[in-house]
Amino acid sequence: MQKNLTELADKELVIAYANGDNAAFDTLLGRHQKAVFTYILHIVKDQDLANDIFQETFVKAITVIRQGRYEDNGKFGAWLNRVAHNLIIDHFRRNKTENTVSNDTETGVDLLNDKNLCEDSIEDTMVRTQLTKDLRRLVRELPEAQRQVLMMRIYRDMSFKEIAEETGVSINTALGRMRYALRNMRRLVDETRLMESA
Repeated sequence: MQKNLTELADKELVIAYANGDNAAFDTLLGRHQKAVFTYILHIVKDQDLANDIFQETFVKAITVIRQGRYEDNGKFGAWLNRVAHNLIIDHFRRNKTENTVSNDTETGVDLLNDKNLCEDSIEDTMVRTQLTKDLRRLVRELPEAQRQVLMMRIYRDMSFKEIAEETGVSINTALGRMRYALRNMRRLVDETRLMESA
């Protein structure tokens, strides 16, 4: 008898999702979203920014898994935190405020000096560069309203509150467009894989 998705290990869920089972990713998301969001919020200490980085973390997770680039090391949750961590670092570098991030015992997280989190290999750098290109291509193929939200979030580093204000919609609508954009990006990645394997 086939196991229920909730009974599967992370590794099995990743494989299932890579093979086209979207429900497997939903299970992974449900399993790890609280811990990942808490980790992000603990560092950035801003609810809107944490929500933005959380969404972007799972956009990248979707892309990496669907394109077969995720290498299982038995710690999917830790990998998600590294993805989130890199996005946090990128955010602070863009805003030139790395020195405002506390490394003291209050946070318990040595954000800038943890070798497990901060040192990227050449391969990591290449993968991140390729991911950026892939994300830009996927974003270009989205419907206008969804593309607008993603462009504002990823390229202009705007919060959902700011996006809602600029586009004249509610925050819930902006978040909804982001969710639809994520679904469409999943579909686009699937279509790309099918074309490449044909």
